[in-house]
Amino acid sequence: MASKLPEQGLPKEEVLEQLRALSGQDVHWREHRAFGLVYHHSDAHTELVQEAHNLFLSTNGLNPMAFKSLHRMEHDVVRIAAALLHGTDATVGTMSSGGSESILLAMLAYRQHARSHRKRIRHPEVVLPESAHAAFYKAGEYFDIKMVSVPLQQDYRADVDAMAARINRNTIALVGSAPCYPYGVMDPITEIAALGLKHGLPVHVDACLGGFLLPFVERLTPEERIAEIPPFDFRVPGVTSISADLHKYGYAAKGASVILYSDMAYLRHQFSLSTDWCGGIYASPTLAGTRPGGAIAAAWAALHSMGEAGYVANARAAMETAKAYINGINAITELEVLGRPPVTVVAYGGREPELGAYAVGDQLEARGWHVDRLQRPESLHMILNPGHLQVADIYLAELREAVDYVKAHPDSAFEGSAPMYGLIAKAPLRRLVKKQVLGIIEQMHCASDETGNISLSAESGEGGESAEASAIAPLPPLVLKAMRAKARLNRLFRRA
Repeated sequence: MASKLPEQGLPKEEVLEQLRALSGQDVHWREHRAFGLVYHHSDAHTELVQEAHNLFLSTNGLNPMAFKSLHRMEHDVVRIAAALLHGTDATVGTMSSGGSESILLAMLAYRQHARSHRKRIRHPEVVLPESAHAAFYKAGEYFDIKMVSVPLQQDYRADVDAMAARINRNTIALVGSAPCYPYGVMDPITEIAALGLKHGLPVHVDACLGGFLLPFVERLTPEERIAEIPPFDFRVPGVTSISADLHKYGYAAKGASVILYSDMAYLRHQFSLSTDWCGGIYASPTLAGTRPGGAIAAAWAALHSMGEAGYVANARAAMETAKAYINGINAITELEVLGRPPVTVVAYGGREPELGAYAVGDQLEARGWHVDRLQRPESLHMILNPGHLQVADIYLAELREAVDYVKAHPDSAFEGSAPMYGLIAKAPLRRLVKKQVLGIIEQMHCASDETGNISLSAESGEGGESAEASAIAPLPPLVLKAMRAKARLNRLFRRA
């Protein structure tokens, strides 16, 4: 496929055919083979969202005076989200392009608020559990905020006492998740918010995953839920901001999220204003200048087409799906779900360390599943939608096969991508790991990029050298031999 501008424009059908060919390389999410990345409610809903998006395809939210429709729709979306999350008449916010931008905006607002109200702070810090989303660390890099990461409790929730111990004169905010991305558990938001009140600190709740699911799960009967949902939103005194993604369980088009604040005292510090520019007065409420109108319209359409009854029904189906997977995974004696996830985000690994979760993941991928991997501990990750119930029996049966294979072939932990993932997860020299991963990203964006070959494989694929040759090199044979020998000695001593 050509990577240069054609001298003459291509016919419509040829363009579309090339696009269809490209899409054939993607994960088969329509067959529910991916757990995350795509949130699909139904074909009919997707068609509606597409139509709404296309109606406003060329509009621009940069100028709300020119596009009053977008301003009205964004206002409606923010008010609906605020009501769902138990805000008050004072609750305010904006839409953003996604959860990462919402988190970035909150951290920017708190830094600017601290600069305005606590002028002695020169090196701002945010205290957060180590399970908080990576976007917080991106915010730290962008806005020169030190992210003070705190270890978790044994149940994978935030350790509030440990967070309290890390608060100092430079702390500008605290963070909790509802639920967290890695393990799907709910941080103790009530306790974190009380800590914020005690020290006069704002508290951000990352509900990017749960913001448009948890309020509807709360409406279910105890029998329909997995567990009771603890308070996590503006009902909790001390919570000052919440991020929630519409393009996840709100089933809007990518990218749409909201960032909400308890009042304008924080939101005003999110805004950027240029009043002396020769091009005129320039005001921007979010990180973006141009803001695609289609995403705003699609989010508005999703909320109004689903309605409360539609979201409650979806939550009910999602809980049924999550129960099927959680119970099915725990029924495999060699595996266990980590923590007690109350909704649809699940992590699981081996009950004993000798069962390599990464090797199990390789076996699942060999059977056509797209598998995400976690570190600390070595585990696999899934985000479930109601459609995944259709393939639950197949997935669980093939998971059982994958576990049996890894048990019968212990050295499978040193084949495929498993040793590379394992080495990355356990390597003590984190700067070296970061350098190697940076090499992968550089390769994906270089002039000769062939992204289809990028992976963390430890071996070359068919047809030539592996894509990691210039980024993360395959593990040297001596390293693999040493890793195998160590594992065999460990198994020998355990038998003894």
